[in-house]
Amino acid sequence: MKVRIRDIVEALGALVLVAGEMERGEVSGGYCGDLLSDCIANAEEGSVWVTVQSHPNVVAVASLVGIPCIVITNNQEVQEQTLEKAREQGITILKTPLSSFEAVSALSRLGISGKKRHV
Repeated sequence: MKVRIRDIVEALGALVLVAGEMERGEVSGGYCGDLLSDCIANAEEGSVWVTVQSHPNVVAVASLVGIPCIVITNNQEVQEQTLEKAREQGITILKTPLSSFEAVSALSRLGISGKKRHV
């Protein structure tokens, strides 16, 4: 299932810091975590990434993995360098007052799910 990024903005009560491809952008899954190496190993292309990290390396990781939208939780301040890099890469950055847990819950209600695991 694909969900429009603009629907994520509404569901999270998020502030759009960088629009990126938001108007026509969609996500097909989700990932939540703050460890960059874990995101590289486990997030899937096309996912929305929920994190408290807000430094420029999150944009590099999102670009590497193919993540079109990063949600920064807990109203964390975002460095201007992070925003500049996101603009260059066309990656949407959203900021929400919700905790990561609350954000993931809201995304789940939209129909977004994480990586399918085979156990």
